[in-house]
Amino acid sequence: MSDPTLASLLQGFFTHRLITQRQASPQTISAYRDALRLLLLFAADRAHKQPVRLLIDDVDADTVAAFLDHLETQRSNTSATRNARLAAIHSFYRYALPFIPDWAHTVSQVLAIPPRRRSSTIVHYLTAAETQALLEAPDRGTWFGRRDHALLALAAQTGLRLSEIIGLKVQDLILASPGAAVRTTGKGRRQRATPLTGHTLKILRSWLHELAGEPEYPVFVTSRGHQMSQDAVQRLVAKHAATAAATCPSIGAKKVTPHTLRHTAAMALMTAGVDTSVIALWLGHQSPLTTQIYLHADMATKEKALAKVTSPKTAPGRYKPDDALITFLEHL
Repeated sequence: MSDPTLASLLQGFFTHRLITQRQASPQTISAYRDALRLLLLFAADRAHKQPVRLLIDDVDADTVAAFLDHLETQRSNTSATRNARLAAIHSFYRYALPFIPDWAHTVSQVLAIPPRRRSSTIVHYLTAAETQALLEAPDRGTWFGRRDHALLALAAQTGLRLSEIIGLKVQDLILASPGAAVRTTGKGRRQRATPLTGHTLKILRSWLHELAGEPEYPVFVTSRGHQMSQDAVQRLVAKHAATAAATCPSIGAKKVTPHTLRHTAAMALMTAGVDTSVIALWLGHQSPLTTQIYLHADMATKEKALAKVTSPKTAPGRYKPDDALITFLEHL
């Protein structure tokens, strides 16, 4: 019996391991698909072959390492994205190893590639004035502008992940008041219902009335009626942020992405005094510890803590310039 090909292993990985055995979510399957697709295209270009003709040896540790460098240097991906791609590659090779024992050394070398250590950074978010400027940026006199306005308003108020926003169906929105909410299934298949404010509810009601879609219809669609892609949403957020910078210059100094709006929603709750455990439930975090990053970003909380600290009663020293002649001699 001949050894399985790389193509057959990949097909088995998605159909048997992810879909049948693990019953992975559509978001997980999409993320793994994108990671392995990029790797195959990179390896095919490197080996001067068509992707379907690639062998296990064509996607060895050296190729994977070069691919990871390519992500950071050529595609400007962050360490987090690099590590996510590597996790998908590791998952595939762990699945493939029992089927290709003769390539155990090659597989073990790939599995030995470590994730990149990440620096802990303070989250970036929009202030209330910047959020207002962003929401006013779309031209609501057009179909695209009304769609974008509804998407931005929902994202900034609920803090939904990008994958959750584009995956929304009409039936996921509960527009009856009181009790208006949006239902989503996030990471780890955790289902949650996020309440909607009166302002967001009004915008969504108007948009869904114009959309006139069936319950299974996507809430945010292209002009052809298809579900929007993640890239399309990222582009529209960046476009409207650039427009908003004309009236709110401070937003121009920030890199505004869909995830920035998620942070913005969390910080709005934080500054309103909402407990971090509640914010964790709101955002769909597995642990409240993940939400601690917003405490580090909240300067108002830190300033309140600082105000309770008794400062030392020492006086500052008085500066006396050095004698000009002595300074001249010392610098000879």
